[in-house]
Amino acid sequence: MSHDSPPVRRLADWDHDRLGRLAAEHGTPLYVLDVDRVAENYERFASAFPDAHVMYAAKAHTGRAVLSKLLDTGADIECAAWGELQRAIDAGADPDTLQYTAVNPPDHDLDYAVDLAEDNPGLTVTGGARDTFDRLEARGYDGRVAIRVNPGIGTGHHEKVATGKDAKFGIPYDQVPEVAEDVAEGFDLVGIHAHAGSGVLHDDLDDHCRAIGKVADMGRKVETEVTPLEFVDFGGGFGVPYREDEEPLDMQVVGEKVRDAVGELDAQIKLEPGRYVVADAECILTEVNTVKETPAATVVGVDASLATLIRPAMFGSYHPIRNVTAPDREAEPVSVGGPCCTSADVFCTDRPIARPEREDLLAIGNAGAYGYELANQFHSQPRPAEVAIEGGETRVVRERETLDDVTSLER
Repeated sequence: MSHDSPPVRRLADWDHDRLGRLAAEHGTPLYVLDVDRVAENYERFASAFPDAHVMYAAKAHTGRAVLSKLLDTGADIECAAWGELQRAIDAGADPDTLQYTAVNPPDHDLDYAVDLAEDNPGLTVTGGARDTFDRLEARGYDGRVAIRVNPGIGTGHHEKVATGKDAKFGIPYDQVPEVAEDVAEGFDLVGIHAHAGSGVLHDDLDDHCRAIGKVADMGRKVETEVTPLEFVDFGGGFGVPYREDEEPLDMQVVGEKVRDAVGELDAQIKLEPGRYVVADAECILTEVNTVKETPAATVVGVDASLATLIRPAMFGSYHPIRNVTAPDREAEPVSVGGPCCTSADVFCTDRPIARPEREDLLAIGNAGAYGYELANQFHSQPRPAEVAIEGGETRVVRERETLDDVTSLER
């Protein structure tokens, strides 16, 4: 890893001239991905946990450019759905190294995983309900499994991502030993798994480590009372600063805190960063089309929308916004929104930005995690193109959709 790789990339750190050229060449809205930054973030994380098995949580960004780069960097891949398993394999992953974390898996997902495991017995299936193990058994599967534990402690940037206390995720903590005994009789029980939440920064770190400690305790209990384990997987959840005044995590310090929380453990520690690896490696470029002065606000209309980036509408998420065309223009409070016919289609309200004018180019930062993954076609808007920067070169890694693409499956 480059020793001058900063722990966070701010919007001001992007090459504005290059962003302007990319927007002129490829149009807007446009996702711009720095593939080298993805690798730097993964390596920084992995260096903080030298004794752990670090897997990338594919759900944060399943683009082939991301998956291929991480595989080249030495990462393994954790998948939450059958499509992610297939995309990881298409990107070059060895199926024997994959881990599939099943959450209320549809029949098709389980069928796919069981079929995949027939020729790739190294595949690990994680179940978070007794039903999942019953359904695997009914399919004749008796291979590698892990039990997802619900530690009863949720952390993260929003209640909708505090999975550690959401009954949807995992076996209730006190039921795990009994379930482990049953599972160990019919499967190769190799690990337990948990994920407390997402977007964890300084204020949530102590609670996050408390959840990690509970999961480690359960790992020791299962090893003592049921069977030796290959790993205890503590998930991901480590955040990045979306706001300009937030400081990034010192991953070396985080590594020490996690090791203290885990304590002595015979099984290997496994971690699954997703957001941390990709969030600040991508931004969205969007063009201003409307500037409207009203008594309530100065409204700036852009061609990106909640179809391009839904996180502000879905979670109330903050994403930094910068005027790429004129970053030194005097800042004024503005509200920036897109063309969708809903009040939810707003990226910020009364935020000081270098005053936008029509045809200015704006950049929306920290769009790499759950950005394109949640892009949609609301209002029949084709999804944007995505270009990748790697080694100084730029290439299109996802073509811009057309309206024919949007309607291609209609009959």
